[in-house]
Amino acid sequence: LRDKVQAARADKVFDVDLTYLTSRGKWYLKSWKGVDKKSGGVATNIGVHFYDMLHFIFGKIVKNEVHYRDEKTASGYLEYERARVRWFLSIDANNLPSNAVKGEKLTYRSITIENEELEFSGGFTDLHTQSYQRILEGKGYGVEENR
Repeated sequence: LRDKVQAARADKVFDVDLTYLTSRGKWYLKSWKGVDKKSGGVATNIGVHFYDMLHFIFGKIVKNEVHYRDEKTASGYLEYERARVRWFLSIDANNLPSNAVKGEKLTYRSITIENEELEFSGGFTDLHTQSYQRILEGKGYGVEENR
């Protein structure tokens, strides 16, 4: 995707919709993740990796607006050098699309770029475990990679 964006005209700005819906049990709101002062709320706790991805693909952030926010859901608008992004994040199972619920999926991830959808709900179940294992093996990311 990044290669596709970089290969486009330099003045091309992409229209993007990002949706991430993942149901969480009652534990979530009772843990540190459900406390705004500790996690920043749904927008940062759930969305942070997607914002990083969007920055990597579309460049520097130009504008950031939050349109809606409660303890389970947040939505807004991000503008990057190369994209206008409408985003919607939620941990409320009531927001899952019917096709996800029928397939007994508890998570739905989708990014639509210029009306072309990339649905990527699978393959994320043990990424934290894999990352921690690499750290224990001495192969984790250091300060420079994070900087």
